[in-house]
Amino acid sequence: MWRNVAAGDEQRVVPDGVMDLMWYEDRLVVAGPDTATVAVATRPGAATWGLRLPPGVAHALLGVPACELTDHRVDLADLAPVPGEALASADDDVPVMLERVLLALWRRAAPDPSVLRLAASLDRAARGRRSVREIAADHGLSDRTLRRTGDRLFGYGLKTLMGIHRFQYALQLARTGTALSEAAATAGYFDQAHLSREARRLAGATPGALLR
Repeated sequence: MWRNVAAGDEQRVVPDGVMDLMWYEDRLVVAGPDTATVAVATRPGAATWGLRLPPGVAHALLGVPACELTDHRVDLADLAPVPGEALASADDDVPVMLERVLLALWRRAAPDPSVLRLAASLDRAARGRRSVREIAADHGLSDRTLRRTGDRLFGYGLKTLMGIHRFQYALQLARTGTALSEAAATAGYFDQAHLSREARRLAGATPGALLR
């Protein structure tokens, strides 16, 4: 669960490889997987609550391929029936409401555990240093099947997911005080310039600007 209070009239969201169920401007919204930074309109002081969904869960609960939600914010009501009884607690306790909505969707969808295990395993593999071909072989999948599986579960292929996870890992290291050059090397970039190019591509800013 997370909460963000807007400091201005726009919030920039950097790709992080996950999907969220959010309470945004008094409505339930599904935040799809991003491939680049998204500018979201906000009101200063307004709070947005979110429930981060584990890998593959959004597809399992909503019944649509994650790639249909890539780079989009979609009202939950446009994707699945919204349990009215769960919304009753929205005014008093938004986190509780989000959990109740998630549980109601879970009971209705009854996700296949094997699909969720596959999604979790692929997500773990995408955080490592193995190639897409090696990951496919490890999971008994062809390259083409892995691509389709990535689109369905994550919203894009494993190569894109790997790049986003690597970028987020480098930022995490830098935020804890690691020098950018060392963070770049530890995360698997050729050099700091390589990290800077990825930052401009994914976030539209330099790593230094993102850390301010």
